Amino acid sequence: MRNLYLYVIIILIALTSCSQSGKQYKIGVSQCSDDIWREKQNAELRMGAYLQGDVELHFAAAYDSDERQVQQIDSLVETGIDLLIVAPNQVATISPAIDRAFDKGIPVIVFERKTSSQKYTAFIGADNYEMGRVMGEYIASQLHGKGRVMEIMGLEGSSPAIERHNGFAEALKRFPNIEVVATLQGDWTEESAVKAVKAYQGDLSNIDFVFGQNDRMAMGARKTLSALNSELSTKFCGIDGLPGEDGGIRLVRDSILDASYIYPTHGDQIIELAVNILEGKPYEKETLLMSALVTRDNARVLLMQNEEMMRQSDYLDQLHHRADNYLDELDTQHLINWMSLGVIALLLIIMVLFYLYHLKKIAIQRERVVNTLWNMKPEDIPQAAAPEEPESHEEPTEDEPVTASLFITRFKEAVEKRLDESELSVEDLAADMNLSRVQLYRKVKSYTGSTPVELVRTARLNRGYQLLLTTDKSVSEVAYQVGFSAPSYFTKCFKEEYGLLPGDLRK
Repeated sequence: MRNLYLYVIIILIALTSCSQSGKQYKIGVSQCSDDIWREKQNAELRMGAYLQGDVELHFAAAYDSDERQVQQIDSLVETGIDLLIVAPNQVATISPAIDRAFDKGIPVIVFERKTSSQKYTAFIGADNYEMGRVMGEYIASQLHGKGRVMEIMGLEGSSPAIERHNGFAEALKRFPNIEVVATLQGDWTEESAVKAVKAYQGDLSNIDFVFGQNDRMAMGARKTLSALNSELSTKFCGIDGLPGEDGGIRLVRDSILDASYIYPTHGDQIIELAVNILEGKPYEKETLLMSALVTRDNARVLLMQNEEMMRQSDYLDQLHHRADNYLDELDTQHLINWMSLGVIALLLIIMVLFYLYHLKKIAIQRERVVNTLWNMKPEDIPQAAAPEEPESHEEPTEDEPVTASLFITRFKEAVEKRLDESELSVEDLAADMNLSRVQLYRKVKSYTGSTPVELVRTARLNRGYQLLLTTDKSVSEVAYQVGFSAPSYFTKCFKEEYGLLPGDLRK
């Protein structure tokens, strides 16, 4: 199957290269830095260019140097690029170079970081102010409204650092008993946080929470404070929420960070926006990407889904490079039957559509996990709460201190305790949580948009997925262990949820 897939890619690329009549777009990408977040984004940009088929990318990384980025932008413009994609290192210093490109008629997409002028074609990125605000609310809830907090900012003058700080400060205004003991200056690197903490002259012995404006700076602070105090009780949180070995999702899952916040990369979406601009198609001038808080409650599932998507993306990237190598060898050969190319191209389209459908299924599952957080209003974020009393069978009041996230955690625990019971009912779960069936249904539906039965089914399938990956049990054994009454029904539900059969997962 893989060899056929590779062969089809080779033929389609050959067809494209031989018969392409459209314009080849030359796009310059100016990255302000070089780190794992941008490596992931660059890989997505390349993948988006592969899928477009008519895009040639030219990358430049400034390594946090304003002067170098200005030179690189001017150089990209001189090479005759059709469009510039840029993440400005700092707001004020990089803007003149961006303005020069824009004034020459080159469309400019500003991503992740903003410019100080309005001379750009489109902006795409997440809401940094909202990230800082949510992290402030989260820390306040964990400290029950009282404690000592330290903030470590990103590169001075960069828009994410400014906006995340403003959102964080605004959130903590409502908690007068939380003291921000210091706001230290970093530059997004772990080393800058280590240096900033070591240089701090104040009391480091009683810091309750450290907010690093990205995960790397949060880790730098953690390493420094841990070296000073082996019995460290300080908690740490950051922003980026990357998958991978040293990514924020794994760090939260392993309880090294208390929380992180996904800052989406979406390089493929940036390329799609660029091509729409170049081809005169409709586009949004301002695009805010969806993001979400990562805690220990959802880190494990998010990590599993992200790593699967990365594995699929890496595999497709390898196939493309192998196809390029094969095409180099085929340059001198003219043995392609043009009448068969249409059939082969159609096969490829069908296979790519199936692949995209599979990724869509994974994305939908991930969206279910973070759906509660995306739909929570500011007042629903966990606040300092009184000790929880057992719930009665009466309707809950508006003053009830049980928050959405705490309720979902309790519901999840109730489900997982009885996941192997095939006869488990909504009434059983309601009784375990001291609720009526109607109360449980209304709360679950309100907080998640799904019914209790749908969530139980999803929980069973998630557990089955993990058992198939981590044990040698048969499909039937796994089906019964996660509460399905028949292996055939488990197989049917598994195929609907993940797009493949249980047996194929191990292959």
